[in-house]
Amino acid sequence: MVGILAADADFMIHSLTKLNVLGQEVYLTTTHVSLLIVCVGLLIFALVVRSKLKDTDKPSGLQNVAELIVEMLDGMVKSSMGSKNAVKYRNYIGTLFIFLLISNISGLLGLRPPTADYGVTFPLGIITFILIQYNNIRWNKTGAFTDLFKPIPVLFPINLIGEIATPFSLSLRLFGNVVSGTVIMALIYGLLSKFAFFWPGILHAYFDVFSGAIQTYVFCMLTMVFITQKIPEKN
Repeated sequence: MVGILAADADFMIHSLTKLNVLGQEVYLTTTHVSLLIVCVGLLIFALVVRSKLKDTDKPSGLQNVAELIVEMLDGMVKSSMGSKNAVKYRNYIGTLFIFLLISNISGLLGLRPPTADYGVTFPLGIITFILIQYNNIRWNKTGAFTDLFKPIPVLFPINLIGEIATPFSLSLRLFGNVVSGTVIMALIYGLLSKFAFFWPGILHAYFDVFSGAIQTYVFCMLTMVFITQKIPEKN
């Protein structure tokens, strides 16, 4: 009986259609659809906000909301990276924050969160890793490599693993937290479908909204901390 009910607990990524691209079979999955919806939604929001911008000292409506979001994100980046570094990275961090937040809470719209797919979170971890190492080499030159042998050369393997592990730890933390909420909610709706009314909304508020916002903040904060660590105080 439990096995039959468990079959209704659907939390997997599904292939929707198969495409032939340059002689290769490419599958369009639920993750691609969710990503497309999130990206198109953000693009439409950005275009609408752009059309509402006015040269006035008294903005109103949607412009107020947009300016509030920008000011909050700008303040977050400045407080973590300093004013000088914030100018360079606020666009990336702001875009990353908004994308992750909307992706994490997209389960409220009936979508399977894109960040519940490791194929989405890992590339984000790789981008952060590239930015970290770019700043490391740019500002520390040969020190980026010699620091791996400090404080004693025998620790080189551990230091190297610590550097390489960064994109994996970032992406797995985000992926694990989002997919766990997705699985739990799917099990609730699959196994307790006859009783799943009203009270699952409380769990959605935690897994989608609260946990989603926390994981977004953690990912962005760690990104800023790791990048800032590689930039000298006087640059």
